[in-house]
Amino acid sequence: MPAEERRPRKQPAGNAAGNSRRKAGGAGRKSAPRRQQTEREPRQAKNLPRRIAWEVLLDVETKDSYANLLLPAKLARTHMEPQDAAFTTELTYGALRQQEFYDAIIARAANRPIDSIDAEPLAGMRLGAHQILSMRVPDHAALSETVAVIKTNAPKTAGFVNAVLRRISEVDRAEWLRRVTDGATAVGEQAIEYSHPEWIVRAMTQALKGHGRQASELQALLEADNAAAKVSVSALPGLVDRSELPGAPTEFSPIGVTLETAVPKNVDAVATGRARVQDEGSALVALALAQVEAPAGNWADLCAGPGGKAAVLAAIAKQQGGALDAFDSSEHRVELVRSSTQALDNVTTRVQDARDATGPYAKVLVDVPCSGLGALRRRPEARYRRRPEDINALAGLQRELLRAALDACAPGGVVAYSTCSSHYAETVLVVDDVLRKTDVEILDAPAVLAEVTGTDAEGFASVTRGAGRYAQLWPHVHNTDGMFLALMRKAN
Repeated sequence: MPAEERRPRKQPAGNAAGNSRRKAGGAGRKSAPRRQQTEREPRQAKNLPRRIAWEVLLDVETKDSYANLLLPAKLARTHMEPQDAAFTTELTYGALRQQEFYDAIIARAANRPIDSIDAEPLAGMRLGAHQILSMRVPDHAALSETVAVIKTNAPKTAGFVNAVLRRISEVDRAEWLRRVTDGATAVGEQAIEYSHPEWIVRAMTQALKGHGRQASELQALLEADNAAAKVSVSALPGLVDRSELPGAPTEFSPIGVTLETAVPKNVDAVATGRARVQDEGSALVALALAQVEAPAGNWADLCAGPGGKAAVLAAIAKQQGGALDAFDSSEHRVELVRSSTQALDNVTTRVQDARDATGPYAKVLVDVPCSGLGALRRRPEARYRRRPEDINALAGLQRELLRAALDACAPGGVVAYSTCSSHYAETVLVVDDVLRKTDVEILDAPAVLAEVTGTDAEGFASVTRGAGRYAQLWPHVHNTDGMFLALMRKAN
């Protein structure tokens, strides 16, 4: 990283104000074309981290792109040193996690609504605000180097960006927080301070209560969503042992390690498909399903893209002499599954709606499309794109997919229903509703997770249903994505 900067400190809890979404240039205006550049021009070589971060922020804003897909590709292409790659990652994700808080400050400093500011300067302001208010970057460096990016890519707005960032640097973070929360309701203050739209703050409060936890945990949960998630990798069983991977063993997953590098593809096992970049919570879902006894037969992953859970399941099935059918309705996502399982020869991929799947399968995973509210650490922009009405729209599909999974399951077989969400309407309510008219046994998912992890089952517990229980993972408790898991056995 540039000599005048020190390493970024651990990011404070993020902030937000409102839930606006906008395209480049506000209403009707187009994003100015970016000048084509090689990856390392003399003036820009020093400032490559900020330029890449700015490009990602701009594409997220104007093209509905996803930072977790864009940034790794850019880092791999530029062959950055690890320290520079880490700095770029913090610049990008930090600005996104706290975007709404920064927008509230920018609107004050610019004395104009956010929607009236073009996308190019706005991305630069968000980038500069994060450095000034949340990183150990000297103000002069944050200002001069951020403005240098704008001068190269949107020169007519450089003076505007410089003026706004100077105003932002005049007071500290605490004072800005006081100013932008003045007069807000209690929920509004939390939404601003932790950069979660108000409806998500309310939904997470309800989720904590619904899953049997305390509403007083809300602040810790919101803070966890704004903490940088480390890169976790799963060693696919039978292909590589996690002791062969660089990094520290994960706390819960017996096949996981936490990497220090921001570019996992530099690890040989990842590059060759013997290990997969995967959140620890996602790995635990697959490992839990694999752990439960079931009749002999092949397994299925009905919503398999992008393929992380499918790879773990297929690797374990191969050890047991079985195979996996991986379904997804999207050709692109099926291609991702093929890439994820490239080192395995017992996977059949199918571009097919999971609701049309036929079995019978001994084990079925249905990791349904959901709001993604459990993965805001890794996909921070999702909080600004989702709306409350999305939950109801998804709930119908989630029910249909769970019914399809039960239909495709063999008698005596096991179905795992999972979501990357703790929202009560996507988790407990879906499973309760479907199972009300279905002859299945609800298994003790927390107990199965305890077997897999060697830890106490109570830490995973959600609600009790007869002799069984659902399980919920939490970012603030387990340092994983917020995965929900229900395990059920189909009647013979």
